[in-house]
Amino acid sequence: MRSITSLTSRPSFRRLAGAAAVVTALGTASGCTVPIDAVAGISVTTDGHLLGVMMVCGHRIDGATLYVDSDDMDKEVTVGSWTADRSLKTGVTTWTLDTPAAGWTATRPLAPLKAGTTYSLYGWTKDNSWSSGDVTFTPRDRNRLAPGKVRYDTFSENGDEHEVTVPMAEFKAKACKDV
Repeated sequence: MRSITSLTSRPSFRRLAGAAAVVTALGTASGCTVPIDAVAGISVTTDGHLLGVMMVCGHRIDGATLYVDSDDMDKEVTVGSWTADRSLKTGVTTWTLDTPAAGWTATRPLAPLKAGTTYSLYGWTKDNSWSSGDVTFTPRDRNRLAPGKVRYDTFSENGDEHEVTVPMAEFKAKACKDV
């Protein structure tokens, strides 16, 4: 029986083996991520309560988690988590993060936010089928918000991610365009 290397040239075999390794690596890596089909944001109420804002673009979201944002996974600490009584469907939903909100269960009540700390809020599904893009913010960013304005992460024309603060109507009209 002849080996595969005797049927093809060594450079061709190496290219084929290299291509197979790349395809396998990409398939493995892409299988570890949850598809994004929603956009998380934050806002405030007229009396200053922090609001979670979730724009679902086409599927569903079951809850949201707020955590300390860190490049070191061991330093990411959950500071609040909420489960919606019913899956969120296409459209925008808001809920207060620091007080009980109708239609939501605080699975981990919001801990006090600390000055100088960066937080991220994102949405998820119970079966990990969908997620939202996250929004990052500090308490100082939160204090700059006005009712009716939403802070969320978006992408510039060159693909750079950055935070913007826009009126709720603009968030509703544009947030799903980056998903």
